[in-house]
Amino acid sequence: MAESADISKASAARALESMVDSVTGALKSGDSLTLVGFGTFSVRKREARAGRNPKTGEAIQIKAANVPAFKAGKALKEALN
Repeated sequence: MAESADISKASAARALESMVDSVTGALKSGDSLTLVGFGTFSVRKREARAGRNPKTGEAIQIKAANVPAFKAGKALKEALN
């Protein structure tokens, strides 16, 4: 990232950390974040469900959770195909 942007590694690390903090902050507040041409970060609610402990086979209850999601944008999809 630093090489392609022609900046120092420290500057690239700060820029990346800032971007990650911005995405995290937006998702924590319940917003979604769209980077045009790249994709959209959002939060999805995963419902509580029954599961099994793989070691013992015992039935367990898995709690509901908010999970991060990413949907690739059109330009990113086209770049890969």
